[in-house]
Amino acid sequence: MQVLSIISTKGGVGKTTTAANLGGFAADAGLRVLLLDLDVQPTLSSYFELKERAPAGIYELLAFNEQDVSRLISQTSIPGLDLVLSNDDKGQLNTLLLHAPDGRLRLRNLLPIFRAHYDLLLIDTQGARSVLLEMAVLASDLAVSPVTPEILAAREFRRGTLQLMQDIAPYHRLGIEAPPLRLLINRVHAVSSNARLIQQALHDLFHSEPGIVVLDTSIPAIEAYPRASTLAMPVHRVEYRRPTGRVTPAAFDTMRALASELLPAWKPAFLRLQAGQHRGHRHETD
Repeated sequence: MQVLSIISTKGGVGKTTTAANLGGFAADAGLRVLLLDLDVQPTLSSYFELKERAPAGIYELLAFNEQDVSRLISQTSIPGLDLVLSNDDKGQLNTLLLHAPDGRLRLRNLLPIFRAHYDLLLIDTQGARSVLLEMAVLASDLAVSPVTPEILAAREFRRGTLQLMQDIAPYHRLGIEAPPLRLLINRVHAVSSNARLIQQALHDLFHSEPGIVVLDTSIPAIEAYPRASTLAMPVHRVEYRRPTGRVTPAAFDTMRALASELLPAWKPAFLRLQAGQHRGHRHETD
């Protein structure tokens, strides 16, 4: 099981949308995918309709070390895509984990309960520096940080997310290495020359940073993404053909490129998934 966390110390950069759409695409490509919602604001937990809601969630997992997966796993309406719900509505987990001896390592120590059941675990995190965020990073094989193409967003990334990665580096003394970090440029306006300049500046700025790779794939600012959220569907099902006259690729092609870049071991499965099809069915909404 590969563990990928979507992280940022800044809110509103598209972490939840990235987690939902990447998870939905991977599930339609045949992977067994588990979404884990660590955000106090449970946006990911309400992104997809639930086929079956579990009696427990992230609070029971982390506060009580619940290891009965049948109590933790909710099934979404997307075949192959499951979810551990965010149910820490009072925000108690940060305080609990802050004072626990194993706080920042608790999730890492609990992950074996999921390994036999899933190929991919995607962790959505809250947009602020916290024990929960550090815990997610330390449990991950790879971290992805969405950044919008704005100078202020780039500065916040350097001040917040990069500082977080530096602060957890001493865990290597326990044999725990910080995961590689991938920078995903999100909501790129194709017609904006300023956005393109900032996009290039981000590539130049972090090119020499150790452990950081700016992804070749970027997410365009197109209407398909909010529309998919409204429809409670992965975006690749909603827009699988590029509209006539638009320069940016179809959302299906963008998500396949992103999944292939982040998860190259499963690239053949991603390439086999045909536009307009999912799990053997054809979706007719354009």
